[in-house]
Amino acid sequence: MNFILALDQGTTSSRAMVFDHEGAVRAMAQREFRQMFPQAGWVEHDATEIWDTQLAVAREALAKASLAASDIAAIGITNQRETTVLWDRATGAPIHNAIVWQDRRTAEYCDTLKASADGADITRRTGLVPDAYFSASKIRWLLEHVPQARESARAGRLAFGTIDAWLLWRLSGGTVHATDVTNASRTMLYNLADGIWDESLLQRFGVPRSVLPEIVPSGAWAGDTARKWFGAPIPVAGIAGDQQAALFGQRCVRPGLAKNTYGTGCFMLMHTGSKRVHSRNQLLCTAAAPADGQPQFALEGSVFIAGAVVQWLRDGLGIIKSARDVEALAAGVPDNGGVYFVPAFTGLGSPHWDPHARGMISGLTRGSTAGHIARAALESIAFQSADVLDAMHRDSGIAIAELRVDGGAARNDFLMQFQADLLGVPVVRPRMTETTALGAAYLAGLAVGYWKDAAEIDAQWQAERRFEPGSAMATAQSLRTGWAQAVARARGHGG
Repeated sequence: MNFILALDQGTTSSRAMVFDHEGAVRAMAQREFRQMFPQAGWVEHDATEIWDTQLAVAREALAKASLAASDIAAIGITNQRETTVLWDRATGAPIHNAIVWQDRRTAEYCDTLKASADGADITRRTGLVPDAYFSASKIRWLLEHVPQARESARAGRLAFGTIDAWLLWRLSGGTVHATDVTNASRTMLYNLADGIWDESLLQRFGVPRSVLPEIVPSGAWAGDTARKWFGAPIPVAGIAGDQQAALFGQRCVRPGLAKNTYGTGCFMLMHTGSKRVHSRNQLLCTAAAPADGQPQFALEGSVFIAGAVVQWLRDGLGIIKSARDVEALAAGVPDNGGVYFVPAFTGLGSPHWDPHARGMISGLTRGSTAGHIARAALESIAFQSADVLDAMHRDSGIAIAELRVDGGAARNDFLMQFQADLLGVPVVRPRMTETTALGAAYLAGLAVGYWKDAAEIDAQWQAERRFEPGSAMATAQSLRTGWAQAVARARGHGG
């Protein structure tokens, strides 16, 4: 058995990758699926379509690599987090579309929770800020709004899962109902200190214990696939939410090591080891993915709009024809010309958590050009990430030695250099940028002995480029002062 199959189920597409013993991709397949927006602020997926596309790409990747089930040592799963599915245990059919992590239909309810005495207690128990982002309020909404759902749940006929649990259920032929600790920690029902579902939170959100999956370690055998899917059973031995999988794939597995994923948004995680750091700066404390089963934790900061600001320059303003054009346009001016772009299109994430902030471009003059706006847009990604890293330093007392990066926008050399200048620490881009899928593969492979130990996979991580802080560091503080002023205006505007 010479390979690992990683299933990477994302927000817009399902992917599968075959990894070899050197951690290289031997084959990959990807299919997009529908995004549904029933009302303003609502986002849904068809969970059956997610399963169908995920199974299809898994089979396609195996076929591309000319492999059979007998060639696969194990499957690792990584997934979009918080997205919520409820299904009938007898039929396996979802009772409603999946409610996606981006969905805001429960925002008003969560705002009420956050402002009440319950808010601080929820944060103390879960490490999370009460928000519609997480699964608990989504389950509550489904139980209240789908006919007969609450009665069926109380009778034990319904199962809840984040996408990992839904895929595991389907892969196992309906015999395994389980999730891993990283996904459990994003539900707002999981007690971080005790490592169990929290009865007080279940009562608060009205979620019957019977709907919840078993919690298993991230790097451990969880079950086997049904023979019908691949011709023979394959063990599923690694599960982690996408950002924790990327943290593991980047080999940020010791306190103080941090990674930033530059995608549609930015997700920065700093490993804190066995210590749960309760943030005083509106960051999240979340479970990290340990390979040895011992509890590990991370601080997390979420930036809602990162690469999406470049898409807006293309589709909204029309000042670039493709996302690739933005780097050259931004580099065509020597500085931002006093222009700041706060891309608060959907509010501000960490460390502000201000849903009422709105996007703003400030500092425009007659001399401002498309290049200044493009530069300000790229700089906004780095400014937001710097704000998160500062908050992590204040919370943990740890000054990082370097920031490891991945995601689509991490390929933008201008942005990575500006990020290094702004932070005053090296920004390191690895050779293998598929760190999310790789992290799931590593977890599965370690669990079944495909890789003998962590040292073996540590040796596989290699930097493609290091961006060292340069001469622009001298102006970084004044730039950040201007950024802070722009953020204050965006927040006031939204209020």
